[in-house]
Amino acid sequence: MRRRRWLTPVIVAAVLLGLLFWILPRSQPRAKAGASARTPEPTTPLPIAPGIEVPDAASSLSGQSRVADDLNLSAGTIQRDLRILNEVFETWQTNFPRTGNPVGENGEITRALTGLNELKFAFIVPGHRAIDARGQLCDRWGTPFRFHQLSGQQMEILSAGPDRTFNTPDDVAFFPEILVLR
Repeated sequence: MRRRRWLTPVIVAAVLLGLLFWILPRSQPRAKAGASARTPEPTTPLPIAPGIEVPDAASSLSGQSRVADDLNLSAGTIQRDLRILNEVFETWQTNFPRTGNPVGENGEITRALTGLNELKFAFIVPGHRAIDARGQLCDRWGTPFRFHQLSGQQMEILSAGPDRTFNTPDDVAFFPEILVLR
């Protein structure tokens, strides 16, 4: 009988705490201690083509990720750019675990990554140097990336390379590691 007397208040308290944590907004991740802040390369926003919606970063986005800041830096490499994009997709998946990767053509995926998603969160800041006037994510040579969804959690990312032509020897691709459960 004594156990039942304290069990009910404990269960009620646990449920109330669970509801409190569920309702309160989640805070932004903190920077690791000792981590240096990245200074992004200055960019001039690219002109946006008519009919392409880009959210106003100051007014409509609920937050922004810094993962893609180094994308297409002049000091970087295409391999680094592809790894950065893979990190962007992994970050997306942690925020949308039930839906998997963003889907569609390059422009649709770019719009979702720049804040036109249900969280209004920019995984890549609108006006980023890697986004062209048509609203597509481009490689360091200005050619739009090709995205091939291998599964809900894995995205193959393709660059046409320096010759800006796909299906030639200088193409570069990122193939995510395939997790095999045993």
